[in-house]
Amino acid sequence: MDFLHHIFAFDSNSPLLFTQFYFWGFFALVYALFALIMECRPSTAQANGRLHLRNVYLLFVSWFFYYKTSGLFLLILAFVTLSDWLIAGRVKAYEGRRLAKVFLCMSVAIDLGLLAYFKYAYFFTNMLNDLFGTDFRVFDIFAYIGNGFSQAGRFSVDTIVLPVGISFYIFQVISYTADVYRGRIQPVKNILDFGFYVSFFPQLVAGPIVRAEEFIPQLYKPFRLSRRLFGMAVFWILNGLAKKIIMSDYLAVNLIDRVFDNPLLFSGFENLFALFAYSLQVYADFSGYTDIAIGVAMLMGFYLPQNFNSPYKSQSPQEFWRRWHMSLGRWLKTYLYIPLGGNRTIGFGTYFWWTLIALVSSALTGWWWILIPFALFMVVVAVINSSLFREKLGAGSLKLLYSNLNSFITQVLGGLWHGASWNFIIWGGINGIGMIVEKIWRGMNWHVRFGAITALTVTLCLLDYSYNLPVWRLFAVWTAIIWVGTAIRYVYHLCEGADNRFTKGIGTAWAIAQTFTFITFTRLFFRSSSNLDPATANEVAWATAKNMVNQIGGAWNNAIIPDFLWEYRWVVAMFVAGMVIHWLPTNWKRRYRLLFAAMPTWLIVCAVAAAIYVIYQFVTADMQPFIYFQF
Repeated sequence: MDFLHHIFAFDSNSPLLFTQFYFWGFFALVYALFALIMECRPSTAQANGRLHLRNVYLLFVSWFFYYKTSGLFLLILAFVTLSDWLIAGRVKAYEGRRLAKVFLCMSVAIDLGLLAYFKYAYFFTNMLNDLFGTDFRVFDIFAYIGNGFSQAGRFSVDTIVLPVGISFYIFQVISYTADVYRGRIQPVKNILDFGFYVSFFPQLVAGPIVRAEEFIPQLYKPFRLSRRLFGMAVFWILNGLAKKIIMSDYLAVNLIDRVFDNPLLFSGFENLFALFAYSLQVYADFSGYTDIAIGVAMLMGFYLPQNFNSPYKSQSPQEFWRRWHMSLGRWLKTYLYIPLGGNRTIGFGTYFWWTLIALVSSALTGWWWILIPFALFMVVVAVINSSLFREKLGAGSLKLLYSNLNSFITQVLGGLWHGASWNFIIWGGINGIGMIVEKIWRGMNWHVRFGAITALTVTLCLLDYSYNLPVWRLFAVWTAIIWVGTAIRYVYHLCEGADNRFTKGIGTAWAIAQTFTFITFTRLFFRSSSNLDPATANEVAWATAKNMVNQIGGAWNNAIIPDFLWEYRWVVAMFVAGMVIHWLPTNWKRRYRLLFAAMPTWLIVCAVAAAIYVIYQFVTADMQPFIYFQF
C-alpha cells in the first residue's frame, strides 16, 4: 500500500520530471499500452474509433501526469478546458454577430483573470500597498473553498501557489477561442479531444506553446512512425537530457547558483563569467526540455513546433527573438502585436498600454516628472499620426514608428508574462529598447553612426568620471568597446574597402558577439527574479541585480583571474564546449542528426545505453527543476 501510495499520490517535493527515472518508467508503461491500442490495421471506421480511444487514453495519462506535478491544481486545468470548449462553441454559433465578440471577451477575461490571480496577486498587492500605504494581504479563495469541502485548515489561505505550466496552457486555450472567432479553425466537437489538445503531457508544463490550428488537425490523422522518425525521436530525447543534465545542471550547481545567491562574495570577473554562463544554462535548460518534449511526442505520432533555432547565432536583438522561444514569439505577434496595429497603425490599445506603463513606472519610482516628457512624446506621436503628417513622412517612416511603439509594448508584456516581478518588466523593457535602437541604427548612414556612438561614449565616460559609480563604468567600458568596432568599420567604409568573405565574416562575428553580450546583460534581471518567493521577489531580485552590477562595474582584482580559471577549469571547459557546439553550422548538426536516425536499431540501442550511462554520471544529489516550470 505504501508503494501504491507513492506511485499515485501527489508529492510536492518530488514532481514528475523528465530527468527522473520514475518518469521514464511511467512513460514506458504508457507507451506499451499506447502501442497495443495502435498496433492493428483495422477498417476505416475501426481506425477512427482507435484514434478516439488513443486521444481519450492520452488525455487521462496527461491528467495523471499533471496531477503528479501539481496536485489539485488539476481542477484549474479541467475548469479552463471546459470553459473554453463551451464558450468557443457559442462563439461559432454567433459567428458574424456582436455576441461572438462578447463571448470571446468573456473567454479571455476568465483565462487572464485566473492567470492574474495565481501569478500576479502578490505583485499587484505589493504595488497597491506601495502606492497608497495600505496593508492588503493576499487571500487564497480556492484554498478557502477547499477547506469548506474537507477538513478545516487543510489548505493555507495566506499564500497563493502558482500552478505549474498555467502560463502555457492559458495561452493555448486563448489561441483556440481566438482562432475559432477568426474562422481559422472549426470548434472541436468532442470535449475529450479538446481536453487532450490542452493537456498533452510532453509540452503541458513548459511548452512549446502549441496553437490550436497546428495541433488539433493531428488528433484525427492516422498514427505513423517510420524507422527514421523513431531514430530522430530518440536523438531528440537524448539531446535534451544531455543539454539539461550535463550542461545546464552542471553549470548551475558548480558556479552560477553560488554567485547569484551571494554576488558580493565573488569578484567582478567571477560575477561576469557567471552571468555569461547563465545565458548558456538557461538555453540548455529550456531547449533541453523542448527537445525531450518533441522526441516523446514524436514517438506517439505528434509533432510539436520548433522552439529554438540557435539563438546565440543572432546578429541583432530582433533576430534573437525570432530564434528564441519561437512559440511564445509567434503567439505574442499573432494575438498581441498585430491586434495592437503591428507596423500598420496605432490606436487605443497602443496609447492605453504606453500610458499605463508610464503611470505605473512614475508611481513606483516616485519620479512624477517622467509623466511630462512622456505626455509630450505621446502628443508628438499623435500629431505625427494625424492625416496632416502621414503624407509628408511617407509609409516607411510611419511603419518604423508604429512597429517600434507596438513592439516595445509587446516586449514589456512578454517580460511580465515570465513572472510577477519588476525585474522581469525591466528585462522586457530593455529588450524592447534594444530592438528599437537596432532598427534605428541600421537606418543610419555611417557618418551618423560614428558620430552617435562617439557622443554616447564620451557622455558615459564623463558620467563615470564625475560620479564614479559602477553602473556608469560598466556602460562606459561596454560602449567604448562598441566604439572601437564601429570606428574600424567606419574607417574601412571611408576607404571604400571591398566586401569579401573575410570582412563579412568578421562583421558577422562582431554582430553575434555584441548581440550575445547585450542579451547576457538583460539576463541579469531575468535570473535575479527566478526561483523566488513571490512575496519577496521584487526586493530580493532588485538587490541581487544591483549587487552584481556593483561587482562587475567595480574595481577588479585581476590577480585572482588565473586562480579562478584553474579552480573552475571544468566549468570553464563546459561553457566553452557548449558555446562551440551551439555555434556549429546548422547543416553540420542536421547531418549528425540524420546519421544517428539512420543507424541500425542495434546500434541505436548501444548508443542509448552509452549516452544514458554518461548523462547520469552528471546527476546531482538534488535534481534541478526545469527553469521554465516556474512560468
